[in-house]
Amino acid sequence: MKQSITFCQFTDSFRDHDRDNFSYDGMQALYDWIEDMDDQCETETELDVIALCCEFTEYSDLAEFQDNYGKDYDSIDAIQDRTIVIPVSAESFIIQAF
Repeated sequence: MKQSITFCQFTDSFRDHDRDNFSYDGMQALYDWIEDMDDQCETETELDVIALCCEFTEYSDLAEFQDNYGKDYDSIDAIQDRTIVIPVSAESFIIQAF
């Protein structure tokens, strides 16, 4: 049996696990992305906070991303060619680790 959760319950789960890996806006973007994927794929994702923290990372801008992945990725489009990119704001974004 699976239970649907609200955004508030989603953020509470991260707090309960002492995880602050994402900004508030980042958590909203990640939650919305998971909800959209579930709708598109007709699936139900099981909430696993630890797995999400290991699988996804939020970056404040391209320069911060390049500090971890190198200058080979000179644009968001170049990153999207390699992995999932979830926009958070004009500058910040979340990626699926690769």
